Amino acid sequence: MSTTSRPPVIAAVDGSPSSTAAVAWAADEAGARGLPLHLVHVYVPPSVRYPLDGAASDELADALREQGRQWLAEAAKEAERLRPDLVVRADLLPGWPVERLLAASDGAAAVVTGHRGLNGFEGLLLGSVSDSVSAHAGCPVVVVRGTETEGGPVVVGVDGSESSAATLEFAFAEASRRGAGLVVVHAWNDSAYAGAWVAVPMVVDWDAIAEDARLAMAEVTAGFAERYPDVAVDRVVVRGRPARVLVERSAGARLVVVGRRGRRLWTGLGMGSTCRAVLHHSDCPVAVVHR
Repeated sequence: MSTTSRPPVIAAVDGSPSSTAAVAWAADEAGARGLPLHLVHVYVPPSVRYPLDGAASDELADALREQGRQWLAEAAKEAERLRPDLVVRADLLPGWPVERLLAASDGAAAVVTGHRGLNGFEGLLLGSVSDSVSAHAGCPVVVVRGTETEGGPVVVGVDGSESSAATLEFAFAEASRRGAGLVVVHAWNDSAYAGAWVAVPMVVDWDAIAEDARLAMAEVTAGFAERYPDVAVDRVVVRGRPARVLVERSAGARLVVVGRRGRRLWTGLGMGSTCRAVLHHSDCPVAVVHR
């Protein structure tokens, strides 16, 4: 299969520093995976959003398109500087950013966004956009924020369910490509789980729960460890809120990987809770994997 027929890594572009970081991350990812890089800038046509007269609307639309073309050209130049072997495509698209990025995510290897973009009409990567894309995309979404620590591990949060498989697959593959260690984290006592026992805390055998979690983690990771023998795995079972544990682990990490959905009463790894909190507070890039 030729490189150009393979699913692309998509980078959202809006000219902001956050977008520039997203393009660099996406270029590195595409290069490491031998995939094409697809740069996308979405602008909202003034006629859709503002009640301007025809001439003023056309003039503003021309300005927005020209600005978008400039940002895309700069992003392509930077991506090719970082990865001269990349096949790069750039598209300037009218419409609503979330809708366009979600449509582009179907059949993509990953969508990469910044965590914050420009204000006003030019703004593409506002927090609400990256949140919405992370919640609904048809492929993994990486939100580039904080600092990717060179030599640091990839950190992945799991809940012991079968649906953790896609999250672990992504995390193991990323660790292998980057020559990084992998820290698999299972936080086994969030407020929802503990709340059911708050009236009778003395009858809960936390040690037994922790041991069961360790056994479940060993079982769910065993196959991946065999397939990725080059990845050193550190399995961590800890009592605590999943969001807090993962955010703490993000300091010094290269990437944090979370699943979009989880077992709510066990670890709360749903987009509305832990996943969203990690996206907003991680000290390094975050990958959200659809399960």
